[in-house]
Amino acid sequence: MDRRPRCAWCLGHPLYVAYHDEEWGVPVHDDRKLFEFLVLEGAQAGLSWLTILKRREGYRAAYDGFDPQAVARYGPEKVAALLVDGRIIRNRRKVEASVVNARAFLAVQEEHGSFDHYIWGFADGRPLVNRWRSVPELPARTPLSDRLSRDLVRRGFKFVGSTICYAHMQATGMVNDHVLDCFRHAELSEER
Repeated sequence: MDRRPRCAWCLGHPLYVAYHDEEWGVPVHDDRKLFEFLVLEGAQAGLSWLTILKRREGYRAAYDGFDPQAVARYGPEKVAALLVDGRIIRNRRKVEASVVNARAFLAVQEEHGSFDHYIWGFADGRPLVNRWRSVPELPARTPLSDRLSRDLVRRGFKFVGSTICYAHMQATGMVNDHVLDCFRHAELSEER
């Protein structure tokens, strides 16, 4: 690992460092990738993000490459198969929520033209750049994630509490929560 300054949360595991350096906070405008993070953030509830990163490839295989149309068609047999698939978190509520969310995701696409257009509308189409000095300053939720969560719940989504929504916003670059001395803060701020 190089010696560039990074957010302290990512130090200690190569998967965390790679995720931090290459993905976290990078604006995502691809609907399939947005759906992937929606599934993964829901699966992460109550667990560490590293647990999910270690299983990410398993999720890709088990969830048809995170194709929301395919996941929306999952019936009881596929759900049962997922519940015994050791490549993913085998929690019935989370697995069932991913199918419900795929159906709600498609409804949002139909209404708004894309999930990207819908979700980025909460941030007026631009990343919100924060100026935190240390990781403990980062909030777990914000009024914006509260609003997003309420709207997703109203649309039938599951496992989309405000904390999960804020993690989704961080992961997909809706907010730049890299600390000020992290090399990625400046890089992502410039990309706006």
